[in-house]
Amino acid sequence: MTDFRCSVASRDDGEPIAGTAPTDTTFLLVEHAGSWGRKAVAESRLPEAVRDHLAGLTGVRVQLIRRHGGESGPGVRVFHARATPDGVDVRTVVLPDAEALLDLDLDGDLDGDLDGAWAAYDAPLWLVCTNGRRDRCCAEIGRPITAALAERWPEATWETTHLGGHRFAGTLLALPSGHTLGRLDVASAVEACAILEKGSVPVEVSRGRAGLTPAEQVRELHVIAGGDPDVDVVEVPAQPRRASCADLVEKPTTRWEVRAR
Repeated sequence: MTDFRCSVASRDDGEPIAGTAPTDTTFLLVEHAGSWGRKAVAESRLPEAVRDHLAGLTGVRVQLIRRHGGESGPGVRVFHARATPDGVDVRTVVLPDAEALLDLDLDGDLDGDLDGAWAAYDAPLWLVCTNGRRDRCCAEIGRPITAALAERWPEATWETTHLGGHRFAGTLLALPSGHTLGRLDVASAVEACAILEKGSVPVEVSRGRAGLTPAEQVRELHVIAGGDPDVDVVEVPAQPRRASCADLVEKPTTRWEVRAR
């Protein structure tokens, strides 16, 4: 069906979103306002040496970011985010150009004679998936969300390339809390970010906290919502479904059940 939208099908079926946040513990967010392909870094217009370098990083999830409307600079803003037991530790630096990524030490300061060094970043970051080359739901839903958030939080708001779970669009990764949100529209995104800014969690639209396992994400949300922590979280089979708009084959899925001990 040419008009199929994976996010609409998932929403209409009532597919649970808890436990679907990224399990990656380390992110490298690289500003790049150029065009994004399906494989964002590999198909970007970054210099070949930089693309190869980023592809070779181990244990790090690399995502491209840009301001809404495609503006960028001066310089190349980079964020490094690492999950901790209490949230996410975020640092940032502005590089003179993309080639400076080749000299970036993820565990310390910048190598060589580059100006500046990693600095702690405690302000909110709202990272919204808008990569239409990966899935059209992300672009159709994500870009209006980014526009609305940028009006209220211009420094906090970025478009990004992929947060997983196209069918939960609009999706958003909030730092430093690490909570990944799903099934957002413009109004609910603004409301959810306002809740996060106050130090609370919008449980109904939270997919879980990035860096935790799916079961840990579900358990944490259950407790935040006032549930008994003495429970088991069990993975059970769910109905096969198309994982994205472009995926014509239905694939097995799972969901998570909270069960009393």
